[in-house]
Amino acid sequence: MFKKILIANRGEIAVRVIRACKEWGIATVAIHSDVDKDSMHVRLADESICIGSHQPASSYLNIPAIMSAIELTNSEAVHPGYGFLSENSDFAKILEENNIKFIGPSSKLIKMMGDKIQAKKIAKQYGLPVIEGSDGGVSSKKEAEEICDKIGFPILIKAAGGGGGKGMKIVSDKSKFDELFSAAKSEAKKYFGNDEVYIEKFFQNPRHIEVQILSGKNRTVHLNERDCSVQRRHQKLIEETPSPILNDKIRQDLLKKTVDMVSKIGYEGAGTVEFIYEKEKFYFLEMNTRVQVEHPVTEMVTGIDIIKEQIWIAYTGNTALEQKDINARGHAIECRINAEDPKKNFQPSPGIISMCHQPSGFRTRVDGAIYQGYKVTPYYDSMICKVICHGRNRQEAIQRMNRSLEEFVIEGITTTIELHKKLLNHKKFTNSDFNVSWLDNEKII
Repeated sequence: MFKKILIANRGEIAVRVIRACKEWGIATVAIHSDVDKDSMHVRLADESICIGSHQPASSYLNIPAIMSAIELTNSEAVHPGYGFLSENSDFAKILEENNIKFIGPSSKLIKMMGDKIQAKKIAKQYGLPVIEGSDGGVSSKKEAEEICDKIGFPILIKAAGGGGGKGMKIVSDKSKFDELFSAAKSEAKKYFGNDEVYIEKFFQNPRHIEVQILSGKNRTVHLNERDCSVQRRHQKLIEETPSPILNDKIRQDLLKKTVDMVSKIGYEGAGTVEFIYEKEKFYFLEMNTRVQVEHPVTEMVTGIDIIKEQIWIAYTGNTALEQKDINARGHAIECRINAEDPKKNFQPSPGIISMCHQPSGFRTRVDGAIYQGYKVTPYYDSMICKVICHGRNRQEAIQRMNRSLEEFVIEGITTTIELHKKLLNHKKFTNSDFNVSWLDNEKII
């Protein structure tokens, strides 16, 4: 096994990786910015090294500084977590050229599946249903208008070079097209350095379903699906598994087609294939070539440590799991807790945590990196931890999550805990009568 792994990330995912490494006796190296010197991942790692200032471009996105940290600490491998450089094919390629193992797929696969247009073509080639729209990037307004006339409104304009809701515009009718097409191209250029966009048919009330896979040279297996449909402005708030709306026939079709595609492209590592689902039909959305924020719900129902499996595949090239050995039991729910004020349009709420009591108990898990006295800075993503609860069924998982959130005390900053309480007890959530547009269309808090 690897003797030393550098974690090219921060916060709860860095802590999560360090814990998995410690259980296998692998030494860990934490990198950090100047404002993160007292962070939990720095305290837990065997070694730590400051690589720059609080600006991400100067630290967690600073490839030369990270490469220097790898050399100084004699690290054999790098775990990128999620976000930052986790889907950066250039970073993965530099590691490959320097014989440092990137715990993820090859740079070639990252580049191929990170290009949303290329990924859509590959999905279609290997039998996955895709959303009707442009076959490639669209640069001219005239070409875009021709596509819109063909597929009809409403349509969705998306940045070809990235995601996270940036460069994404919903166009309800032709009268708004010119303005939103220009805005989407402008945002795409600003955030991703590429103003190319593509166009898809827009689904009004879809669910967001994703399939967790693990794949090596020897085989590809799935760890079932997750439902991530409770979103605000394309950002997930609550995730669960299994999806409460899929019947067994549709589920098995979805899982089989996903495994077939992933195995045929020669993927190695953990990954997630995302779909939108409406009117009992699913359509390929994208593939994330990394571990997901919501991976713990899958771990809770399967009993499989996805981070350890990632590391094992990176070391051996193969997955140790066989499909017949993977059995999902019960239901799991995850709530992402953010340092934000929902009553002030989700304004970030940095500051010092003056009091912190985290929930515990039967089948209850908290993945986080916060503690009493911890300073939440305004420089990074506002998610500070995740609460994950498992039950014999969905109702019990909801009850356990309600109990856990009642126990959770964070003072000194404002968080989304109260919002989650309201969401969990909302009739639409308990009845699973919601979609990705629910929170954008209905005032909850």
